[in-house]
Amino acid sequence: MELAGALQLGELAAAFAALPVFPLFDTAYFIVSVLYLQYAPGAVEMSRKSPFASWLCAMLHCFGSYILADLLLGESPLDYFSNNSSVILATAVWYLIFFCPMNLFYKCVSFLPMKLIFVAMKEVVRVRKIAAGVHHAHHRYHHGWFIMMATGWVKGSGVALMSNFEQLLRGVWKPETNEILHMSFPTKASLYGTILFTLQQTRWLPVSEANLIFFFTMFMIVCKVFMTATHSHASPFAPVESFICPVFFGSVSSGHTSHHHDQHRASHEVSHPSPPPAKSKEELNEGTRKRKAKKAE
Repeated sequence: MELAGALQLGELAAAFAALPVFPLFDTAYFIVSVLYLQYAPGAVEMSRKSPFASWLCAMLHCFGSYILADLLLGESPLDYFSNNSSVILATAVWYLIFFCPMNLFYKCVSFLPMKLIFVAMKEVVRVRKIAAGVHHAHHRYHHGWFIMMATGWVKGSGVALMSNFEQLLRGVWKPETNEILHMSFPTKASLYGTILFTLQQTRWLPVSEANLIFFFTMFMIVCKVFMTATHSHASPFAPVESFICPVFFGSVSSGHTSHHHDQHRASHEVSHPSPPPAKSKEELNEGTRKRKAKKAE
């Protein structure tokens, strides 16, 4: 029974890995990507003032990972735009979300039950892109582990890594929102996932690629759907990271914290000087008597 169950699970994973992502899953990927653009402050106003800039931002949200991966591998960043079907499909999604009469399309796809389905389908595409990026880099650089990990990482989270450039197209410059400084859950998950796929590709992880795609996709779907449904930004990796990171990378010492606090307090005192000491009651009475004497004279 256990062997039969394992065989059935292997067949299920193989069938899932062979499932085509175009056009159904790609459509869901484009919908969620353009929805995130629509949520950005000023994105709707920009679509009215400059539709071309809005379209470029939407294309970056849909194909930014491919562009960044091609740049890393020394290929033309415009290669993926030769796929006319994908570009036309992404353009249609962008137009319907921003310009559909009465916002009917946006209201339908942003309805939470529908949105959760699209989010789950997007994670299917994300994991496929990570696996394809690692496989592509392994084909060109057989022993380049870091090249495989870098390519798989940007394939899974290239849109977030290019967020500052996309903000420039919208006329916004916020360097403090750099994704590398403040990694979101998809970026971290893509990084950890590409490490697993690199180990699998180099035969250090004894598991088939189909099984890894299946189980990692299930993990991503469960986490991302739960976070979207609960509007949570807490990373599932936080408990493990809070335990491991202080051991291997240390933590901020109390001395640094107190020194920073002292500097902040000193700057606060300089910028806001303390008011002069209040006069005593006797001094106030003395001043009142002198003013009355001057008036009498």
